[in-house]
Formats: sequence, C-alpha cells, structure tokens
Amino acid sequence: MPQFDIVGVGLNATDTLLLLPKFPAYGGKIAFEEEILSPGGQVASAMVTCAKLGLRTKYIGTIGDDYRGRVQMESLRTSGVNLDHVQVRANCPNQSAYILVDKTTGERTVLWSRPECLRIAPEEITPEQIACARMLHIDGHDTPAVEHAARIARDHGMPVAVDVDTIYPGFEKVLPLVDYLIASAEFPSNWTREPDPFRALEIIQTEYGMKVAAMTLGADGALARADGRYLYSPGYVVDCVDTTGAGDVFHGAFCYAVLEGMGLEKTLRFSNAMAALNCTALGARGGIATATEAERLMAEGERRVSRRYAERAETV
Repeated sequence: MPQFDIVGVGLNATDTLLLLPKFPAYGGKIAFEEEILSPGGQVASAMVTCAKLGLRTKYIGTIGDDYRGRVQMESLRTSGVNLDHVQVRANCPNQSAYILVDKTTGERTVLWSRPECLRIAPEEITPEQIACARMLHIDGHDTPAVEHAARIARDHGMPVAVDVDTIYPGFEKVLPLVDYLIASAEFPSNWTREPDPFRALEIIQTEYGMKVAAMTLGADGALARADGRYLYSPGYVVDCVDTTGAGDVFHGAFCYAVLEGMGLEKTLRFSNAMAALNCTALGARGGIATATEAERLMAEGERRVSRRYAERAETV
C-alpha cells in the first residue's frame, strides 16, 4: 500500500494581503485598511486542502530560508503535510505575492515574484519520492521538473492532475502525461488560439488524450469535458470576503474527490463548494472547509448559473 494518498510538486508562496475599502482608479491613491501575512501557492495550498480533508499528503518543492519561507514551512507542517523532500534554499527569499483585496467584492489583484534560486531541477526528484503515493498533482512553473515527476507517475500507473493558468515553454511535453487537466478560464483558448471555450477543451482533450479536460470559471463554477460530454457545474453563492486561493482549494478538493471515487458530476460540485467556502475568509487557506461543510453547502446552497455555459452543456 502506498505511504501517501497524494503527492504535490509545484509552487508555494507567502502572500501579503492588503485590504482596500475599494480598488483605486488607475493612477489613483488610497489608504489600505489592514496588512496580513498569509501562506499560499498553487500546489502547496492544494496539498493543505487534501490534508485537511483527511488524505495522507506530501509536498515536494523549494522554500526560501527567509522569514516568509519559515512562515510557509510552519503552515505546511501544522497542516499535517509531509515535508521530507522540501528543499530549503540557503540565502534565497521565498516566493512572495502582494495581493490587493477589494473589500466591496472580495476580488483580488496579485503582484508576485519568484526568484530563480527557487527553481527545482528534474534530477532533484527521484522515482521513490513520487511512487510512494496514489496520485500526483502538479502545476506548470518548473516545467522540466513537473514533466519528470509526471513521467514517473505515469510509469507507476498513478493518475496525474495539473493546475495551469499560463503558457509555459515545453508544456506540450507535460500534457500527454496528464489525466485531469483543470485549467484557468483563459488557458484553453490561449493554448489553442480557439476563442470558443467548448471547442478549446475539445481540441486539447483530443490532441493529448486526458481523461478530463476542464476549466475553472471563478464565481460561475467549472466546465469539464469527459467521454464526449460537456458538464457545467455552477458556482455557489456565498458572502465573499476574499477570492485568493479559491482555485487552489478547488484543485485540492478535486484530487480528494477523485481518490474518494466520486463521479465527475459530484466531484465538480464538491470542488466548487470547497472553493466557495474558502472565499468566506481572508487568505489563500483561510476558509478551507471540512467535507461535511462542503456537503451541507451542496445540499442547501444557492448556485449561480451562467447561461453562457448552461445553454451548451449538461448542468450538474
């Protein structure tokens, strides 16, 4: 039996949230109300979500040896994530982000930086580090390294999920190794140069052969293509405080649902519910819910249906 349920290879970041009474006009000036240091990052936050949902979780990545790096390490450690193969890079600042949160809507604007000294190389990831789990979750930033990890997973019959929002050079080598593509709303069209999101998902899935090709849609939920069907899962309506980390939590919840054997329809609803609940608190990991809380929202919550997607897909 594998030692872990899921292993993640990819980014972490330590965020500084700046709470604004409203977002200023271009060239404007406004006093912020509060400054909060908050750990986040795509794969790291997804792994924290998995751990909080009860999975045996491992994270592989690089962390700086500055104060922000120590904040990140402590957050991961106290969340129950295994850190045996996290590399703390000497004399290197951790990836950081400054996130401007508009209190009137909860929407955020992100300014980020990742120093080159945090880059992880393929040879730093061994088969033993990956094959000890049932599933692999990656992003696309250090593309050669995540490609290497995905090849190891494929060789060991492990499903691979990917979170991608940017076109990375060489990412075409990663996509054939992916079972579950959960991209940002912009990625499919940017990758294929096909403006129609339905057609863009079809092109990607046909070319690379992944089991599920999907995209998150923010407050509108998620759209997925599987077995020739388009499934649209509307988002849940909540009192939104901060949208930071909602996509990362969606990805962690999606991986959990796959490992729990949920059907795709329920997987999408569950992931939307977990993402929505995270938006009810400040920070990338501020509102990570329990499975019971997500199930309650699924049973009782109002959903926001977008006609753009509902008219062309099966709503689930």
